[in-house]
Order: sequence, then C-alpha cells, then structure tokens
Amino acid sequence: MNDRERYREAQKASIISLIVNIVLTGLKIMVGLAAGSAALVADGFHSASDLIGTLVVMQGIKIAHQPADESHPYGHYRAETITSKILAIILILTAMGLGYEGLQVLRSPELSPPEMLALYIALFSVIAKEGIYQYNIRIGKRIKSSAIIADAWHARSDAFSSIAASIGIVGSILGYPIMDPLAAIFVAFLILKTGVSIYVDSIKTLMDTAPPKEILDMIETAALAAEGVEDVHDIKVRQYGSKYLIDIKICVNPYITVEEGHGAAARAKLSIMNEVDDVQDVLIHVNPCYSRHKRD
Repeated sequence: MNDRERYREAQKASIISLIVNIVLTGLKIMVGLAAGSAALVADGFHSASDLIGTLVVMQGIKIAHQPADESHPYGHYRAETITSKILAIILILTAMGLGYEGLQVLRSPELSPPEMLALYIALFSVIAKEGIYQYNIRIGKRIKSSAIIADAWHARSDAFSSIAASIGIVGSILGYPIMDPLAAIFVAFLILKTGVSIYVDSIKTLMDTAPPKEILDMIETAALAAEGVEDVHDIKVRQYGSKYLIDIKICVNPYITVEEGHGAAARAKLSIMNEVDDVQDVLIHVNPCYSRHKRD
C-alpha cells in the first residue's frame, strides 16, 4: 500500500469517528444532565475527549504524510507517534477530571436515581463505540498506523465506560443511587489505564525501542539471500512512525573490488526492502570477511 492510499484510509476512518463522536457527545451530556445521571455525563465527557482526540489524529496523519524536505530528510512519519502521545495525555487529563467529579457527587448528601432514558443512550453508545473500535482497529493494523490504532482503543475505552455507566444507571434505578457516581469513578479508572498504556507505547517508539525479533530475523534472512553477502551482523532498526529505518553491517569476500562490494550491498538493500514491509531506508556498512578467506 502506497502512502497516498494509506492516507486516504486513515482519513476515512477519522472522519467516521468524528461524526459518531459529535453525535454521542451531544446526546450523552444533554440526556445525562436532563436525566440526572452523573455516570452518563462522565461518559459524555469521555466521548468529548474522543472527539478532540480524533481531530488531533487527523492533523497528525496529515503532517505524517507530507513529503520529506530539507528540515526533515527522513519524512514526517514520526508525527503519528507524537499524535499518539498527545492523545494519551488527553485521556489521562480527562480521567483525572471525571474521577474528581465522581467523588464530588459521591460525597453529596442527596443522591437521586436517573431517568430510564439515560440507560437507553448508554446502551446505544456501547453498540456505536464498539463498531467504531472494530472498524478502526482493522484499518489501523492494515495500514500500520499507531495513531489510528490508538484512536481505536480510545473508542473501545468509551464503549467500556458506557457499559460501566449502564450498570451504574441500572443499579441507581433499582434503588442503589450510589452506583451511579461509583460507575463514573470506574469509568475514569478505565480511561486512565488506557491513556497510560498508549503513552508508554508512544514513548517506546520515540526512544527507538527495537522491533520484535521476528522483524530482525526477516531483515537478516533477506540480506543473506543477496548474492555476495556472506554474513550479517549488528542489525539496528528504528521505528519512524509507521516506517522502519535500518542500519546493518554485511560481510563480503575481502578480495573482491570496491565496486563488487558496493553491488553486494545494493542487492542486500533491495532484498530487504522487497521482503520486509514498511522499510523507509536501509544503510549498509560493508566489512571484509577475512576469517572466511585466506590468500594462498
């Protein structure tokens, strides 16, 4: 999949999420306030954070797919990782605010059960948000977009929070009004957990954490398949947004010409880029294999 198709898929997923989040945010907050449900209001603000997050994702993806320039010779792909980090911070701040509001309601001397309409909206939200999660996670994995995947998990956390809100509303209607603010606090915990998880993943990428061993093995196998390459060592891989930047050392016959050694490196690079998905560039250092060749 080329960058243009990838960008088109990412934008489509973001626009669908945006429309759903606008509708759900308005419904939850208005009905939650009218029906007297703290859990649904908390869930509504969670959807509002989804809305903000989707806007951030759309802008981040737009930047990430801009072509390389003099200031960014490797391109702008890391904008997706930065977007994921911003999204995580939005989630964490939202969780802290909602948890505080839930505690304030819990301390209130008068707790009254919400109206039945609040439950219907919460259940509708569960279905809508799970649908957004399933769609976005499929697209995110297919185009290898950390920002879309983060937005998908943001949607699922909203679905979970709507389930918690539904439980709180039902418990409150059945005569246990304390269940509603407790559900709001539980929602805040779920949001916080998701936010921290996304933040940690984005930090790992920004810190150039090595990819899974399977990727390293694929790179080694592809390089060794190139004619003239006798050994491979010191493979280093950085994840640059959705792309990989690879540094590798190959070993060749020490008695061939410089041009032949360069040819072996070129074949190794081509083999890696053909066999390993999403490789942005490969830098190859050529070393002589003296241990394997002795001059007569």
